[in-house]
Amino acid sequence: MDSKYASVGKEKENKNSFDNIKVKKIKLCSDNNLKQTKDNLKVCETNGVKQNSLPKSNSSYDISEDIHEVRKTLPVYVVRGRLIEEIKKHNTMIIIGETGSGKTTQIPQIIYEHQQGSKSIIAVTQPRRVAAITLAMRVAAEMRTEIGTTVGYCVRFEDVTSSRTKVKYLTDGMLLREAVADPLLKKYSIIILDEAHERTVNTDILFGIVKLAQKERNNQKVNPLKVIIMSATMDVDRFRNFYENCPVIYLEGRTYPVTIYHSKTKHEDYQYAAVCTIFQLHATTPANHDFLVFLTGQEEIETVMSKIKQLAKECSGPPIKVCPLYAGLPASKQLQVWKKSPPGTRKIVLATNIAEASVTIPQIKCVIDTGVVKERTWCTSTGAERLTVRACSQAAGWQRAGRAGRTAAGAAYRLYTAGDFAARPEHNVPEIVRCPLTSSMLMLIATEMDPSTFPLIDAPPRESIEASLLLLKELGAIDSEVNPKLTLLGKKMTAFPIDPKYAKVLLCAPEFNCLEEALSLVAVMSSENVFYTPLHKREDAFKVKQKFISPLGDHITLLNVYKAFCKAPFKKQWCKENFLNHKNLSYAFEVRSQLLSVCQRLNLPVTSCGSVMDQLLKCLLSGLFTNCAWARAGAGAGAARYVTGAGAAAALHPGGALAAARPPPAAVLYSELLHTRRAYLVTVSAVQPHWLQQVAPDYARRSRNR
Repeated sequence: MDSKYASVGKEKENKNSFDNIKVKKIKLCSDNNLKQTKDNLKVCETNGVKQNSLPKSNSSYDISEDIHEVRKTLPVYVVRGRLIEEIKKHNTMIIIGETGSGKTTQIPQIIYEHQQGSKSIIAVTQPRRVAAITLAMRVAAEMRTEIGTTVGYCVRFEDVTSSRTKVKYLTDGMLLREAVADPLLKKYSIIILDEAHERTVNTDILFGIVKLAQKERNNQKVNPLKVIIMSATMDVDRFRNFYENCPVIYLEGRTYPVTIYHSKTKHEDYQYAAVCTIFQLHATTPANHDFLVFLTGQEEIETVMSKIKQLAKECSGPPIKVCPLYAGLPASKQLQVWKKSPPGTRKIVLATNIAEASVTIPQIKCVIDTGVVKERTWCTSTGAERLTVRACSQAAGWQRAGRAGRTAAGAAYRLYTAGDFAARPEHNVPEIVRCPLTSSMLMLIATEMDPSTFPLIDAPPRESIEASLLLLKELGAIDSEVNPKLTLLGKKMTAFPIDPKYAKVLLCAPEFNCLEEALSLVAVMSSENVFYTPLHKREDAFKVKQKFISPLGDHITLLNVYKAFCKAPFKKQWCKENFLNHKNLSYAFEVRSQLLSVCQRLNLPVTSCGSVMDQLLKCLLSGLFTNCAWARAGAGAGAARYVTGAGAAAALHPGGALAAARPPPAAVLYSELLHTRRAYLVTVSAVQPHWLQQVAPDYARRSRNR
């Protein structure tokens, strides 16, 4: 490698803190075979860092090969007998298993094989839908069963399970929703909370719900519940204290070693550094070495993808296949990443932190880690979400590096210095202390839990809880901010797997005779950006977009796009011609079908307001009344500056339909207040100032008095 990389070493991936904790270490084999295994171990030593690694295997995780033989080589599988003994002994346990040990795929199978004949289900939670889907498919293949039978998955807007399902992979949000109907989660005998280090809001709420459910069920001594918390990198002390000093099991060993390379110097432009590193490695590594590159979001991924395709035409070397991977991609498109590349073709996966944990992408030998992540924080007083690119934690760095050692020995190229890595925090800041809690509070109250006494690993700021309860009260979901109970409207809102504001919009739509349009609009807004603007065709994309633009604003513009998409005979070609994202519009179509089924279950009449779009905007206002802003007095004709009901100053987003409106609307309704380098109102429509008084008089009076 070029001299710009330094600090080369086979470093230990697991960096958990075990201060003052007695940790059980489970060996890779029985005592009788220990000497033989030690003889086969290869000790790698570079720069004074040692790591044992298992012998290399020619097998791959690609399911076209003999995955049953691969399974037997995994460290967890080798110690399955010891593991079952520990699970029998303890109701709650923490399992730390190094990336590549097989914990996520093998432990549920080992438990299932041990308790065959039981009517109960093993639940395995994942923070991300793509992980839940791919893991379920992998385990179903290993168990020689069709997906949705013995093994299934459940994610938002997609339930692939049946009455025969015994191993169920699901997102933490879906298990949280199940707890609304059954707070004791009685159909599960074992709940495995995987990737515990991710600390999403749903995960943190779920930790508390599962803890209370376990206590209640075990006190009854009928249908007891076992809980297993798993991760490769986590704050062990904090989790162990939360679960009342439960035992910690450390599964030794990973399948393959990973060599870590750090940059000698700091890179100001990490996208440029990533592209340079890609082609440097492309010229020096075999074609069967696929790359995984970590970036911060869809826009960055599309930019880097464009640069790679452009440069690939001018460079020698094997053909390149570039695959994006981010949360906004429909599941069917995300799964393209796992398809085997044609012989002699190098696959380059450009991913967000969605690829950090749980998923195994075949043939990844090189990880290129930019060392950054896009993080949202929320301001309670203004309601603004600040979107910033920041350095990821050490735990995230180890997770990313581990992606290179899943199916063979690999290397991770960190585009930051070793000193920079050492200075980073060990773990991410939990989402629950920096994000809005409205949806979580609604789910919590629906399970009849008291938010003020509910057990949490990290308590959110009191003002965040108060702001969320106040909003739920104003939405009509709860009767009071003190000892809150769900209203009839609130119970209906919990039936929708969407933000409570948009659930209120759909429930109010029959009053405005616009449920047909509201369903379509909410579905599109539940997807990622539907507009696609290639860097080299921005002017063409802008011209085409004009035919969808509504003078009323972005919401009706999105509705126009969706209606035209539904009418188009050849949808993929039509999207290409109109610079629209076919994947995201297809996803919106699926979401609308699911939302419609919920509405039908609640007996909501599906009517249309036709061309009377004021009705739809008033309906939107019924749920988004806190998202109003008024033109600031004294602003010049070109300034278009606004003040929100919470007193925050912001401008219309320059990419919005109303950005060039002259004169700017006196009042607007926005979907998001986003703070990047400055504050912007995103997805905006013009409304009449007196509408707020009609739809939400209490809020209108309070916001005007500020």
